[in-house]
Amino acid sequence: MNSVLMAVVLVSVIGLVCAVVLVIASKFMAVKVDERFPKVRAELPGANCGACGFAGCDAYAQALLDNPDLKCNLCVPGGADVAKNLSEALGKDFEAVEEKIAVVRCSGTDDKTGDKVEYQGYETCKAAKLFYGGKGLCSYGCAGFGDCVAACKYDAMHIVNGKAVVDPNMCVGCSACAKVCPSHLIEIVPKKAKVYVGCSSCDKGMNVRKACSVGCIGCHKCEKECPVGAITVTNNLASIDYSKCVSCGKCADVCIAKCIHKIYS
Repeated sequence: MNSVLMAVVLVSVIGLVCAVVLVIASKFMAVKVDERFPKVRAELPGANCGACGFAGCDAYAQALLDNPDLKCNLCVPGGADVAKNLSEALGKDFEAVEEKIAVVRCSGTDDKTGDKVEYQGYETCKAAKLFYGGKGLCSYGCAGFGDCVAACKYDAMHIVNGKAVVDPNMCVGCSACAKVCPSHLIEIVPKKAKVYVGCSSCDKGMNVRKACSVGCIGCHKCEKECPVGAITVTNNLASIDYSKCVSCGKCADVCIAKCIHKIYS
């Protein structure tokens, strides 16, 4: 009987000691939570897209509280309204949000290019790209299985005629589509931009033509036509510096391959 009583007492003492230790630890090791966090977090849209540069809305909200110099206008999907509300909640100066939009740097629709193999497997772009660079004749091109469509929360991405296209009226520039594209075809550009290069191939012109009738052949004509030096051809591919571009559209007008497109919104 005494042994049973001793066991009960011993277990009770151990439990009491553990409880005391936990109470002390909770006091000295507690992580203080900023009472402003729920209010700041409530102003963010909850897209968790990462366009702000942080892992998600929670991380951005906490960073705003931790860093007084961090700007309130980094939430691209939230736009000016969210930036204004955050500025008011944190007592910071309001700065306008630069609206952005996604563009697909590929023009290879089914009628412009073809397949080199008959692909049978998981119908995702990521899986298809692991199979000899994809089923298409152009290894740089859109796989067309819609990983970007699945990632988009705003119904702005669609597969049309075998290729991903962006609805500029629905896109908020969150960059979720760009992050999942295994070919890195999707670029996030300022919404004020009016042109983009719809090609990502770095092959030489002759090889590009064999794979796609609307691929960039690196002819430099757009580069020569641009009045502000915003478009250059490097490694057989044209690219636009949007910090210089004035959206005149001259590059699109002279493009021989018709792979520079004008954005309509």
